[in-house]
Order: sequence, then C-alpha cells, then structure tokens
Amino acid sequence: MKGPISEDRRLVLFENRWLEKLTVIPVRWFIAIWALLLPAIAIAAWDTAPIFAAIGLVFAGWLGWSLFEYSAHRWLFHCAPRAQAARRLIFVIHGNHHEEPNDKLRNLMPPVVSVAVGLLIWVLLYAAVGVSSAWMMLGFMSGYVLYDLTHYACHHYPMRGRIGRVIKRHHMRHHFISGGGNYAVTAIFWDWIFDTRLAAGARRETRKSAQYEEVHPAE
Repeated sequence: MKGPISEDRRLVLFENRWLEKLTVIPVRWFIAIWALLLPAIAIAAWDTAPIFAAIGLVFAGWLGWSLFEYSAHRWLFHCAPRAQAARRLIFVIHGNHHEEPNDKLRNLMPPVVSVAVGLLIWVLLYAAVGVSSAWMMLGFMSGYVLYDLTHYACHHYPMRGRIGRVIKRHHMRHHFISGGGNYAVTAIFWDWIFDTRLAAGARRETRKSAQYEEVHPAE
C-alpha cells in the first residue's frame, strides 16, 4: 500500500515535516558536504602513519567499505522481518528507493545518517587500530562517497563508458529483474564471490519483494 504523495509526487515517509526534510538531499549539497568532510578526515590522519602504511590503511578502509556496501544491501536492506515496525524501518531505509528508484532527492544517503554511521565506524576502528585508523576511515568514507555518487549516476546519467555501462547494467538488473541479486554497486566482484550475480538471462520477478508489500511509515 503506497503512502500519501507530496506535491512533487514524492513518497512521504514521515508525517512530521522536519523529519521528512531529513530524508532528502540534492546532489549539489551532498558534494559540497563531502568536499569538506573528506579533507577534514585526511587532515586528522596526517602524520599518524608512515606513507606506505597510510596507503595500505586507506586501501584496507576502502576494501572494508566495499564489503560493508554489499553486506548491508544484501542482509539489512533486503531482509524481511516479521515485525511491522521493523518492516517499516526497512522501507524508510531502502524500500522507498525500490518504490521510486529515480527520485533525485532520495538517491543519496542523507548526511544525518551517513555521518552518524561513519562516526560509529570511526570509533570502532580507533578502538582496534588507534590514531592511524583515520587513514582507514578516509578509505572507508571515500569508498562510500564514490558508491553513492555512482549509484546516483546509475539512475540519472547514461554512463556510456565501458566501465560505466557494466556498472549501470549490473545495478539496473537489481531493480528491474530481481531484488535478490546484484547487491554491490561499485565493487561488483562481491556478487561474483558470493554467487549473487544476476546473469543476462535471469528470470524477471513478477511480484514485489515481500518486505516492501503494504508497508509505509506515513500511513
């Protein structure tokens, strides 16, 4: 069951207009915010590790992000909890994107969520690695920003380059063939490793995924 539609035909996720505003972000603001935050993380990381160690930590952070991207999309965003409250939460986090996949203001994660999750990840990395964890955080969050901008491009740009076409086709199959595969957006090798890649002849789903049926927070 779809919820109410706003004047610009966008799904309404919260009746509270201030909470609703936190669910959207224009791409220009997304770029502006992360153009400040990523250098800030780099400044925090400066002089905390030798150059080659720093490069290794950045790569490890990116690799960690790539697995996080896949895992969160597969096992969190597409889980099917029985509790109605949990199903509504999943709809707010991700299900609304499958309802309206080309909503320009909801194709990027709002900073209120990404920054909060990023800070939690940083705390965990700091506890494990110490001050040099800032380099890992730089790799992790750079991977996230690349992912979100790539995801945005998949929905709003032709992506005519060879790599771009492969990435867009991979993600479009997730939306329009089956939500049960092609979970990665940037690091699509994880779908090969975990055997969740949707081949060209994959059978199209004929019904909406169960976790998104008859769920809407603003009902």
